[in-house]
Amino acid sequence: MFAATLVFGFTACNSEEIVSDAAAGIETANETTVDAPSTNLTAKIGNCAQVPGWASQNGGTTGGGSAAETTVTTYAQLKSAIENSSVKVIKVSGTITITTRLSFQDQTGKTIYGANGAKLVSTNQTKDGSGIINIKRCKNIIIRNLIFEGPGAYDTDGWDNAILDECTNVWVDHCEFRDGVDGNFDIKNKSDYISVTYSKFHYLKPPKAGGSGGSDDHRYSNLIGSSDGATGDRGKLRITFARCWWAPGCKERMPRVRFGKVHIVNSFFNSTVSNKCIAAGFEADIRVESNVFEGVKNPIDLMSGYTAVTATDNVFTNTSGNQAGNKTAFTPPYSILKLDKTAVKSDISANAGATLGGNICGSF
Repeated sequence: MFAATLVFGFTACNSEEIVSDAAAGIETANETTVDAPSTNLTAKIGNCAQVPGWASQNGGTTGGGSAAETTVTTYAQLKSAIENSSVKVIKVSGTITITTRLSFQDQTGKTIYGANGAKLVSTNQTKDGSGIINIKRCKNIIIRNLIFEGPGAYDTDGWDNAILDECTNVWVDHCEFRDGVDGNFDIKNKSDYISVTYSKFHYLKPPKAGGSGGSDDHRYSNLIGSSDGATGDRGKLRITFARCWWAPGCKERMPRVRFGKVHIVNSFFNSTVSNKCIAAGFEADIRVESNVFEGVKNPIDLMSGYTAVTATDNVFTNTSGNQAGNKTAFTPPYSILKLDKTAVKSDISANAGATLGGNICGSF
């Protein structure tokens, strides 16, 4: 269990207690570890927790805070709420089929979360019509407890289930991304200060061959940075993946990184169809710590032109290929509560994905 004095491990969602602890200088150090997470609490996340990882920097990430909720149950309602900048908290209920990819642009301070079992589904595998949501030039955004389900991988140079494009301070927590056409969830184009926590990435549907992009198996989950020539990404793409699960079906890009300072911690990789897991590409600076790799190929792929990869305190079980880093990666400027590596597999297997009852406390 959490120690009582840790900022992220508290037993009541009382903002005055948190302020008091902070004033007393109580802080979680980078190397702090615990055996297991606390149980979920019932108060809204905006009233009781600090966002972990890179999204805690640059002024922090609060989303829509305690603003009044708008509940949506249809595509038309969801589209209207997303496009309306006055709507600050959206609660998605039930399964919503995405008829046209959602465009969420140029907004600040918004939360989108799912009630228990909430799901956004796309069945379109075409180049132009695929994808569920494109989030562009947005700031201070929280997305939680949602399932994003695509129709399966098909290399038509189409769209991912979700994309962050030139976004700042975004926290994606307890989401599930599966069966994206081009990929599950990409982050690109100068996006910065992003945290992805307790999220699950996988493929349940077989890949479709014969796409115009040339790959017959494009189960490529997460791309960070779109190309080596996207030099505007230099100094950006600061991203944390904490307590995430790259589950069965993922082939590559778990994630594949260009340019960014990416921290991958306490995550679980167990896709037996993998060619490679974490891929360090052009000018990538990656810290890989206290993760569990089980039955995968090439846990850490050192590609050409990377800056540094530090791999420490990881567990490798029945893997083949490279396990080591090279050179010294960045040191995160934030503190994050870490699970002991022996607790990672069981915790992430049970809790990653849309496993919450809504927008509640208890992630960290």
